[in-house]
Amino acid sequence: MERSLPPDPGKDGRPGNPLNHGLGPYLHELGRFESTQELHKSDLYGRLQPQIDRTLKYVLTESYSHDFSSSVRRSIRATSWNIERGIELEGIIEVLATHPVISESDLFILTELDYGMARSGNRKVPTEIARALKLNYAFAPSYLNLQKGSGLESLAEGQNELGIHGNAVFSRHPLTNTASVQLPNGKDKMRGNEKRLGSQAGVVAVVDHPLGSFQAVSVHLDAHSTQKHRMRQMQLILENLKARAPHLPALIGGDWNTSTFNSRNAFFTIMGYNRRVLMGIRNVIRNHYPHPDRWFERHLFRALEREGYQYKNLNAPGVCTLHYDINDLAANGRMADWIPNWCFWFINWALERNNGRCSFKLDWFAGKGIEPSEKFPPAVISDVHRPDLMLSDHDPIVLDFVPAAKTRSPDS
Repeated sequence: MERSLPPDPGKDGRPGNPLNHGLGPYLHELGRFESTQELHKSDLYGRLQPQIDRTLKYVLTESYSHDFSSSVRRSIRATSWNIERGIELEGIIEVLATHPVISESDLFILTELDYGMARSGNRKVPTEIARALKLNYAFAPSYLNLQKGSGLESLAEGQNELGIHGNAVFSRHPLTNTASVQLPNGKDKMRGNEKRLGSQAGVVAVVDHPLGSFQAVSVHLDAHSTQKHRMRQMQLILENLKARAPHLPALIGGDWNTSTFNSRNAFFTIMGYNRRVLMGIRNVIRNHYPHPDRWFERHLFRALEREGYQYKNLNAPGVCTLHYDINDLAANGRMADWIPNWCFWFINWALERNNGRCSFKLDWFAGKGIEPSEKFPPAVISDVHRPDLMLSDHDPIVLDFVPAAKTRSPDS
């Protein structure tokens, strides 16, 4: 007997929330397909596609901030952080609320937020953050996950209630004109051990700040892709900003996965490691991983500059935001889903020359029509983790800025 389709959340005349999609009974069946092409040819996907599209294209917005007077300063502070699903949500909220630097932020650009995923306790991460900190937010789904995750995440207790994962912008000030910018995939998300529907999506919003309105973007570029693919994803963000409100200043933040690698598959990744060994491990760790814009990821950064965006003065130069340790079982577990086991011997051998560790600069700000504040230079905040607990595999980054026109004001 054929099961009935999930109801349209807005069918009864109420606005509804398409993220409460009712697709749960079908996720296991959808996960049986081995490629996106095979999935799209199926009758099951044909029947479910309208609801899947409604879910993945929706931007969830809610307002919990109504008192703006206390947060008005002479500059705008933004924090960008990949919070690794929100698995350590209590600790993350505590940092956002109490850290002496981060808690003063007007704007939080967060990536990797779960919404009904078993690995993060089936919590609605963006909603809980906004409620706890009394913020307005816009959350854009990237994926509808058909499985619990990769590596150790696949062992999480329970099942996904909604299986949604995405990115968000949070603000103490009103957010308007929100949108989701869906980006092309760097690989088929239905192949491999973590099957997903959808693609990375940037969430865009206009922030109505007392110092001037500006567009804010939270974007997570594909890790398992090529350097040029990441550049193309960023170009789509820039095209969207130009089409939506070209007269407004813009700030783009997030995890851009500027690892310097072509990570589309294991073969290209290992060839990349071979090349870096020949270049000298310590040379690459010192001169390329902290400065991906110098060579390996230069196309992405040159694309930003061609469109009038600056980034060099909006980021702490040469300070990395993700740190890899060969003893990190969780990270190795995620990598093992797409890199063969024999490759770890090679990676570990190469990193032995650097005490088994290396760091990457993956998280960035770029802006147009804005200037950094002279009083507080851009920073990477590394003291958010406890000795016994990493809240995320990334460090947050912070920027104080003003709209460019305000820099000429005597009061700024």
